[in-house]
Amino acid sequence: MIEVGKVCMKIAGRDAGKICVIIKKIDNVMVMIDGETRRRKCNVNHLEILKQSVDIKEDASNSEVVKALKSINIEVAEKKETKSKETQRPRKVKKSNKSKPTKKVIQPKDIKKEAKAE
Repeated sequence: MIEVGKVCMKIAGRDAGKICVIIKKIDNVMVMIDGETRRRKCNVNHLEILKQSVDIKEDASNSEVVKALKSINIEVAEKKETKSKETQRPRKVKKSNKSKPTKKVIQPKDIKKEAKAE
């Protein structure tokens, strides 16, 4: 009953009510899902398995899952791929406080000396 390519509806969690496809069977209780939901590991008890199934390979990419769901007339928006480390913007580097010049603190004694020198 639980096999790769089965179309399901998520019935628990923040993705409840969304359509997904089983893309990998991890063990008797856990499966990997993708589709309208986030790609993640999911408990079988949180899924309602529907009658439909799609023909996909194990560990299929999100674009393959979207194409398979569109073939059975289920519209799903394709997710953007995450940025690679090279295209991410560089992080800010904190400057240390040691490099700041220290201000000279004027003591009352110094003011009297300056006044006498003039």
